[in-house]
Amino acid sequence: NGGSMSDSMHFSSELSGRYRKDRLPLAAISISDPAYLTCSANDYGYEQVFSRFLQANGRKGDVLIAISTSGNSPNIVNAAKFAKQSKIKVISLTGRADSKLSLFSDVCICTPCGIYADRIQEMHEKILHILVELIERKLFPNNYIV
Repeated sequence: NGGSMSDSMHFSSELSGRYRKDRLPLAAISISDPAYLTCSANDYGYEQVFSRFLQANGRKGDVLIAISTSGNSPNIVNAAKFAKQSKIKVISLTGRADSKLSLFSDVCICTPCGIYADRIQEMHEKILHILVELIERKLFPNNYIV
């Protein structure tokens, strides 16, 4: 939702495009298509837009990166809940400890940076870049030989 969706789009682009050096693209999708979101929200309610997308596209063994500054957004929590039931791993980024989202996460990275979403989102962006680098280091170690 909001700025976190922009972070999601940025993260998936780093994986499927290019981060630092040329490498094979990695499958990554941000659930951010406005036509899908408005169609699904109109028919099923905004609280189901992400879980419905996962129902259509998610598979056992996939990984969902769930981003919510509050950790309590119903549509994000519902997506994580569906993912867990479907054997999809859930890594969440939140800004509040003991959030609802953390209950459905395999890994919850909480950045309690105060009461404003902008500070939380700034930390999430750094974490997402670190995750891309860690993924690249694991899958393409030759790109990190000095």
